[in-house]
Amino acid sequence: MNRLLRRLVKDDDGSTLVLTIGFAAIALALILAVTAATSLLIERRRLFTVADGAALAAAEAFALEQVRFDGTAASPTLTATAIDRAAAEWTRRAAGALADVRVDGASADARSATVTISSAWHAPVVSILLPEGIRLDVTSTARAVFVD
Repeated sequence: MNRLLRRLVKDDDGSTLVLTIGFAAIALALILAVTAATSLLIERRRLFTVADGAALAAAEAFALEQVRFDGTAASPTLTATAIDRAAAEWTRRAAGALADVRVDGASADARSATVTISSAWHAPVVSILLPEGIRLDVTSTARAVFVD
């Protein structure tokens, strides 16, 4: 029995199979992580595109009655209700395939509108290493310009 154990300890046949399986598992985990990171980046860029459009629509959401003239230049006055309505409408129309998109905030100062939008992101392949999903949020600002 001792002779058999010594021979098994010294015999290294089949040890490369264990290494191959280990490296294959590491390679698969790396491929899944890179795939998820790429998907997250693309989803965030798509969300930024929607947020930019919503901020632009909100910054241009003024009526002609809301334009004031100070003697040298004309400038629009933005209202919170018009900004909220324009941002929500743009987001609803432009969301497309983004999951669970919502406007988290829309605000305005004298001449610019700031819109915060969030969306749910899910990894393309759910594994032990990656979360099932996270919430992405982006903020975009656009300035209202009135050309006389």
